[in-house]
Amino acid sequence: MRTRKAIHLALTLLLAAGPGVFANSIQAQTATPKKTTSPKARSASHGRKSSRGSSRRERGQKVPTADRISEIQKALAKDGSFTGAPNGKWDASTIEATRKFQEAHGLNPTGKLDAKTLQQLGLGSQTAGVAPPVPPVSSSSLQNTTPPQTVRRQQ
Repeated sequence: MRTRKAIHLALTLLLAAGPGVFANSIQAQTATPKKTTSPKARSASHGRKSSRGSSRRERGQKVPTADRISEIQKALAKDGSFTGAPNGKWDASTIEATRKFQEAHGLNPTGKLDAKTLQQLGLGSQTAGVAPPVPPVSSSSLQNTTPPQTVRRQQ
């Protein structure tokens, strides 16, 4: 009786797992070794787009543009921390001026740009570092929460 229950349980699990589980394992055992190709080449050979296209977001902080560095240098000069002429280069004098500015304003004097330093310079976001990010509101959720508008005609 126990073996019958065990077989029934095993068959139930096999059916629940689906045929793809065993098809993949049998295919892996009988397959001949393939030459490895890049993910892009594989997706092209299967006729579908890769989800990792060229628009893939790169990690890490980006280097500010020369115009942005000049803007930061001007703000540092306005405060009196930067004494040179804005040149658009993140050099030793800019780092030292940033460190001096951060120390004078009670920030961590690293000499590196962060959200709070940019806020103090008047060049940052008004919400950065104040609260955790809020997910954007989708249009479908707005449709579900707003009551429908009814128009009445006067007769």
